[in-house]
Parts: sequence; C-alpha cells; structure tokens
Amino acid sequence: MPVAPPRAASGPLPSRGLLGRSRELKALRADIERAGLDTLSGRKSPRSRVLLIAGRPGCGRTALAEELLRTLSCTYPDGVLRARLSGPGGVPVPTGDVARGLLTALGATVPAGSDDDEPAEVLRAELAARRAVLLLDDAPGADHVEPLLPDAPDCLVVVVSEGPLTGIPDVRPCTLGGLDGAAAVALLTRFTGPVRVTVDPRSADAVVEECGGQPAALVLAGGWLAARPKASVSDLRTALRAVPLPDELPVGERPLRRAFHLAHDALAPSAARTLRLLALAPPGLVDAHTASALAGCTPDTAAATLVDLTALGLLHQEADEPDGDDGPSSPGVAAGPRYRLPGCLAAWTGELLRTHERPAEVQLARARMLERTVRLLQSCRGSGEPSGSPARERAAGLPYALRFPSRAAAAAWLRRRRAALLDAARLAVSDGELDTLDRRLIATLVRALMAHEGPDAAAGDLYALHELVLEVAERRGLGREKAAALLNLADLDGGAGRTEAALARYRGALEAARSAGDAVATGRALESLGGTYSELGDWQRAADWYGRALELRLSRGETVDAARLHGRIGGAHGRAGRWPEALKEWRAAARTSRRLGDLAGQARAAAEVARAWERSGRPEEALRTSLEALHTARGAGDVPLEAGLQLRIADLLDGLGDPAAARLHRAAGEQLLQDHPK
Repeated sequence: MPVAPPRAASGPLPSRGLLGRSRELKALRADIERAGLDTLSGRKSPRSRVLLIAGRPGCGRTALAEELLRTLSCTYPDGVLRARLSGPGGVPVPTGDVARGLLTALGATVPAGSDDDEPAEVLRAELAARRAVLLLDDAPGADHVEPLLPDAPDCLVVVVSEGPLTGIPDVRPCTLGGLDGAAAVALLTRFTGPVRVTVDPRSADAVVEECGGQPAALVLAGGWLAARPKASVSDLRTALRAVPLPDELPVGERPLRRAFHLAHDALAPSAARTLRLLALAPPGLVDAHTASALAGCTPDTAAATLVDLTALGLLHQEADEPDGDDGPSSPGVAAGPRYRLPGCLAAWTGELLRTHERPAEVQLARARMLERTVRLLQSCRGSGEPSGSPARERAAGLPYALRFPSRAAAAAWLRRRRAALLDAARLAVSDGELDTLDRRLIATLVRALMAHEGPDAAAGDLYALHELVLEVAERRGLGREKAAALLNLADLDGGAGRTEAALARYRGALEAARSAGDAVATGRALESLGGTYSELGDWQRAADWYGRALELRLSRGETVDAARLHGRIGGAHGRAGRWPEALKEWRAAARTSRRLGDLAGQARAAAEVARAWERSGRPEEALRTSLEALHTARGAGDVPLEAGLQLRIADLLDGLGDPAAARLHRAAGEQLLQDHPK
C-alpha cells in the first residue's frame, strides 16, 4: 500500500560520498598527468585533455565526474563550467545553445542570432587563455562534443556519455559498470542502517543482484527501505522481484526500472502525482514555486514534497550559490533550493505522466506553471527597474513569496535560471496549445533581461526569444506580432553586422505590417530600410526609403518625425554629393522644426542648410544662414553647436576676405570649447 515517507526522515539523502570508485578515480587522475600523443611526438598538445566517463545511465558516472572535479578544484583556478548536452528526454541540445549557456556563465558576450559554429568559436577563444575544467554531461556522441573542445592545453574536458567518442583523438576512457558487492552493500546500508543488513546478509546480496549493482537503483531501493523502519531487507528483495517489467525491456535497463517503479508505486498519491508532473518542468529542473504550480498546492507543501522525493532518491538537489547580497534564506525571496529529475529517470517519469494523468489535467498543470513563471519574471523585472516605475509598483503588489529582497537577488535568480526559462519558452511554443501564455512569458522574459542586463549583454537570448514570437505569430496568423518580431530580429541582425539578413527581415516586416494595417510598424520598417542602405553607402536607396517613410508620417500628421526624416533624406543626398536636393530637404527640416517650436532642431537643420550652401559654391548664403543658425543655437542653449558654428563662420569669413572678423568668431568658438569641454 502506498505510504508517505516519515516526516522525521524528510531531510537530504544520507551522505553521498563516492563508494567503490577509488580505482577509477585514481586512473582518471593519472590520465590527466600522462603524456598525450602530441607530447610523445615532441609537440605541445593544441587542445585540452579529454577524459571520458562512459557507462549506462544510473551507473554513477556523473557522480564520479563531480568527485573528480572536487579533487581538482585547486588545480584549475578559473573554475568549473558545466553543461548538459541532452535534454531530459534524451534529445540533443543544439551546440549553439550549449555554447551560449557556457559563454553566459563566463560573463562573455553571446553572439546574437548566429549559427551553431560562431558561439562555439567564441567559447573556444574565451577558454584559450584560461585554466578551467569543462564538464559535458549526457553527451550524445562525438559530434556534439568536438565543436566545444577548447584550443587550450591548460584546460581539462570531462565528458560523461553512454558510449565512446569515436573521432576525437587521444580520449582517455573510463568505463563504469555496477559497483562491486562490498561497495553496493555499503551503499544500501547508508539507508537501512547496519542492523537490517547484518542480520540478513544474504538478502542484502540478493538485493544488490536485483539492482545490478547500479548506484541509482540501489539508492531508490534503499530509500524505499528507509521509509519503512519495520520492513526487512528480505521484504525489499521480495518487493523488487514483484515489480512487473515489459518483456521487450533490455536486460541492462531492468534493475533501474524495477527500482524506480517500486519507489513510485509506494508513494502517497499526492507525492506520486507531483513526481509525475515534474516531467513537465524544463529542463527537469524544479523549485518549490514550479512544483507548487504544477501540482496546484502551496509552495510550503511543494517544498516538503520535494525534500521527501529527494530523500527517496527520486530527485537530486542542485548546488546553488547565494542570491546576491540577500541570500535564499531571506524572507520573501522568490528562490530557494533547486532540484533536478535525474536523467536516467526522466523518460520513465514522462511515461508515467502519459499513462496516469488525463491530457486536460496535464495541460492545466502546464498552464499553471507558465503563469507562475510569468509572475516570477514580473517580480524579477520590477526589481531591476528604478524606484517608482510602474513595473516596480506592480512587482510590489505581488504576493510576498514571489518578491525579491534586492536587485542583486533578482539578477542572480535570473542568471541561474536563464537556461530553464529559455527552455520553458521553447517548450511552450512547441506545444502550440498555450500561445497566449507563452507570448506573455516571452514578453516578460525579454523585459526582465533588458532590465537586468541591457540589450547588448542579452542580445543572444533576445534573438532566440524573438524567433519564438515569430513562430507563434506565423502559426496564428498574427500580422502585428509578426511585423514586430521581424523588426526586432532585423535590428539584432544589423547590430551583429549581418546587413543582408537585416534587409530581408525589414522587408518581411514591412509586408506583414502593411497586411495588418499597422502604420507604426510600417513606418519603422521603412525608416529602418533607409538606415540600413545608409550603412551600406547606397545613398540613393536610402533617400528613397526615407522618402516613403516621410510620406507616411506626413499623411498621419506626425510632424516631429517628418522633421527628422527631412534631415535624414538631406543627409543621404549630401553624402551622395547631390547638394541641391540636400539643401531642399534641410530647409524643409528647418521650417518644420520652427513651426514646432523646436529651437534645437531648427538650429541643427539651419547649420546643415549653411553647409549645403557652402558645398554648392554659395559662401555668402552659407555665411548668412550660419549666422541665423548661430542665433537660434544660442536661444536653444546648444553650446557644442554654437561653438561649431562660430568656427565654421570663421572659416567662411577667411574665405570671403575678412580675417579680422574671422579671428573674433574663431576666438569665441575656441573659448566656448574651453569653457564647456566634452
């Protein structure tokens, strides 16, 4: 009959110090020091040393890797970088996403919108001058590892995989099987205590055999026994053998599956349901808030359930750094311990979810999780906004448990959960049934990233999020959202130097905006096309697109924007040497600014009119217009423009044969620059 673990036992797992792997650990340490093939041939190795820990999921390969890294912490002063190359369902993570995550952990700039190759190249360059360890867990194969290997002989790469890394030279493999009998019994004893094993050693050996010596299976079996103080080891053996298994299940998977189903079926119904729903959490990473949203219970109840599941070996608690100046123990912090569903159990947990939960309940749980994530992101964003801002005020109105005590705590939460948040957005979009919620999630995540990191640092993630918005907009036929997503992507493409890609995006945005009747997006697309052609030096096309944007602004009575666009058209004509056309546009800009009462804009436009007269061979007109612009600049209080005009007037007077007046204006300009340095 299902039972809940006793509350007294609801603490962390018993000490998980490594058992029975001392020989493997010693061999791995020796492999680090051993000369490689390049060294033996007299050359310095061009790449990092690669160690492979191979074995079936559940054999303790990640635990061995972590123990190795713990013993090396003093040897690699630049620290340890960790990445999982497979998702909970075993689906490979794109190399570009892995590289971007590692670059974020390094605090390096992440390329926006690039293919998989560019982030990997940037990562290798970042690691080239470091002495660090790179742990690549759950690697699907050599193709996913090779692009990430740094060209840094002083770095070490530890790969955890089920099979070999064929094609990567000089890999040092360490293949794990089950624990030896003594170590396996010792692991079981950690849960049962010595008495039950001592009085029935044969049953203990039989349990080890049923578990195939696999640490993960032994932990689950030991957790089952620890929750039943009156049960014997013989009862555990009987219970394990009674678990039915599919005939087609491979022999190597039978021990862990048997132990997993034994542990799951023994849970109280509410705990079992919570465990199954955790399969929905991306990427198998949960905290009390995520679990409470999935299960529809309070955060306190969810937190207790997570501790219980961890005590049974069904979850692993993640190591966490403090949340900035105010740590996770501070009242009201929307943070706390994080737990991960072990990769070796993720697929079976998802299988139980599909067989035990109705689709409507699963969808409702997913919606609750997304809604809770949106509220946490609103709180995070608000903590990054200035005091008194609307976002800050809205965050203050959220429940106390969802608030952050400081900007530093919110930024730390966002940094550590960044990958999970991006995965949540991707999964929500791929699901296709919760597009209203996933659009809110993406929009709030974009704002949170902008508030805490700014557009440059967050560019890589922003690009991925705008691509998701575009996917939803195209699927749902949302013209305005499609236009906005294309404009944002084009801006990021242009900022990354991908000008042709930016042009294509802007044209797509223009088409989508016109189809949706979105005049604002249409104007922005037209103007952006003009700006992009300006960057390419194609001044004729730049002026043409700016002209189309101007027509739209004038038709809508947007005079301020019209003045600015007159100036941009004039600038494009001037760069092309078409000074009569430039003169016409700058004069229009000056007139429009004057009607608006914009003295600063009028002064700048008049200064450009003067320059156009000068380039057209009309120095007298240039001087007259410059003097008018000087008077307007003084009225506007634009000192830098006033100084520049004084110097230009001096040059014009020199050319017109009035050196005395020129000296006066030049002296005035130089004095202004001296009194008001930049």
